[in-house]
Amino acid sequence: MFAEAQARRLGLQGYVRNRYDGAVEVEAEGSTPALERFLDLLRQGPRMARVEDVRVKWMSFKGDLGPFGVRG
Repeated sequence: MFAEAQARRLGLQGYVRNRYDGAVEVEAEGSTPALERFLDLLRQGPRMARVEDVRVKWMSFKGDLGPFGVRG
């Protein structure tokens, strides 16, 4: 999955999952520069994908997400 690969490459922790409404949900923790780069990549999306919207909600660091992965 594109988001998982990019997050791992950037050293982020957290998860990505597909929602029933077709949206993709991501929760990620890491350095501000890595998170900003991740957002840029998500806005671009993988080849042949159409990203309609990226909504961001910045939250306080919790430190409990673990290695980045896909959740069901």
